Amino acid sequence: MSYLRSRQYFQQEISQQDEEIDLALSALYIAQEEYSSLDVLKYLNTLDAMAAELKKRLPSQRYPLKNIQTINSYLYDDLKFSGNVTEYYDPRNSFLNDVIERRVGIPITLSLVYLEIAKRIDFPMVGVGMPGHFVIRPQLADMEIFVDPFNHGEVLFLEDCQERIMKVYGQPVVMQPEFFATISNRQFLARMLSNLKLIYLNSQQLEKALAAVERILMLFPSAIVEIRDRGLIYYQIGSWISAVKDFETYLQKVPDAQDAPVIRRLLKQLSSDS
Repeated sequence: MSYLRSRQYFQQEISQQDEEIDLALSALYIAQEEYSSLDVLKYLNTLDAMAAELKKRLPSQRYPLKNIQTINSYLYDDLKFSGNVTEYYDPRNSFLNDVIERRVGIPITLSLVYLEIAKRIDFPMVGVGMPGHFVIRPQLADMEIFVDPFNHGEVLFLEDCQERIMKVYGQPVVMQPEFFATISNRQFLARMLSNLKLIYLNSQQLEKALAAVERILMLFPSAIVEIRDRGLIYYQIGSWISAVKDFETYLQKVPDAQDAPVIRRLLKQLSSDS
């Protein structure tokens, strides 16, 4: 399948209301641009089969902590899923098919596997974009427990999360409600794509980085930083007309941005070269 068809399918999926977006399906369409022959249905069926096996192990009394313990035992003890600490920036950690096949990943993709399994056993959970580390939590009112899929499903309470956040900042921090806010499906997908974008930029795979940015902008068309970054990638690969357009948009929207002088210099250079 061509990447254009995968891109079209991704666009169709994210065009729905946010709560209707299928995260696993969208993530597999992201992966399909990397793996043109990827069988999306195969991996959805694998998630279904995993959930069906897990249902056999669930206790008759489905208390939240019992559910989490059962999921953890199945995913981490039986299936041996784990966080990839040795090759954290391997792009395969960001592709759902690879995570399912290799059973290693980064916080966001291991969270996706966990969320999809939990959804299929009627135990809905949601993502939490905590500073420095992605976690999930049961979608239950007045239940402030969190699960860290990267660390074998470790259960965290609010105090544990506060301690981790302070370690990220390296100093005492006043806790803010937004630290523990749940993220939307679009935000979830954008976070996956942002990881790929940074990986590809760091390895100078600019065409792949551009593809990641393009899909972030499909999710959030007015994301001005992404428009700037797309312009910078266009500049580096020699697509100067496109770069000029994005730089002009960026300066129009945020003329006083800290990096505006740099963008103006690049724009002036492109104008003089044309």
